Amino acid sequence: MVRTPLTPWERQRGERLGVLLREARGGRSMVEVAAAAGVSAETLRKIETGRAPTPAFFTVAALAAVLGISLDELAAVCARSGDDGERALTA
Repeated sequence: MVRTPLTPWERQRGERLGVLLREARGGRSMVEVAAAAGVSAETLRKIETGRAPTPAFFTVAALAAVLGISLDELAAVCARSGDDGERALTA
């Protein structure tokens, strides 16, 4: 199966997710947060830097729980429309 390339908006959404997680992590180490969420530090690093703009739902949910972010808040921040005017939230 070939995956279609991500749109600019999907990449921007991934970047917004990364920024939100990095800010919520604050002074805690990446290793500490990743371990508490049950993911590798490299996975968290890729998400935070936007290199993994579409992480699995359960990965995001675990990170959100560890960082004290509600999934509603996370979705609201990540679903904001980008500068290109594309629709904000796709199913």
